[in-house]
Amino acid sequence: MRREEILKRLDEPGSTGLWIEPLLDKAQIGEITIDLRLGYDFLVSIVTRRPFIGVASGDAGFRPVGSYFQPTRRELGERFILYPDQIVLTTTLEYVALPVDVYADVLTRSSYTRLGIAVNTMIQPGYRGCFSVELFNHGNNPVELVVGAKMFQMRLTKMDGPAAYGGVERKYFGNVRPTPSRAADEDEVQRLARLASAD
Repeated sequence: MRREEILKRLDEPGSTGLWIEPLLDKAQIGEITIDLRLGYDFLVSIVTRRPFIGVASGDAGFRPVGSYFQPTRRELGERFILYPDQIVLTTTLEYVALPVDVYADVLTRSSYTRLGIAVNTMIQPGYRGCFSVELFNHGNNPVELVVGAKMFQMRLTKMDGPAAYGGVERKYFGNVRPTPSRAADEDEVQRLARLASAD
């Protein structure tokens, strides 16, 4: 979507309107993207004695995926250091409600891509919440991040018609804090694990 339509959608009520809160000023809206800022909360991956993170919850010794992450919070303007080869889950500062006929791609702004941090996340039409973002430092050096800095950009794509996202029964709907993977909640993972154990 182009800037003119983005601005029009921000003023449009209902399911076809776009809602971003807080949108500090219209300068965050570029010709084809909207700048989004780094949120307050982080889930930092930690090394454990386990040989791997299991996603088949029926296995003996299974640990919830969230137990492999340490939560931490920073205030606006405070720093967070992202180390090489480290995975950190965070969110955008902005809470976004997407129209039912628009999906979003969330990418790293080029200034951060050039530091070795690459993000690429697709958000379904009708989603509500702060966007979950998976940070990974591909570089050789730790990188200092500042909470509230414009670090991401959202590219909106309009579809031919509305799509049913599914609302609150979706796994990641309405999040305001980073959420660890819910791969262990997938029905087919559990069915496949049962098939393997039956052999």
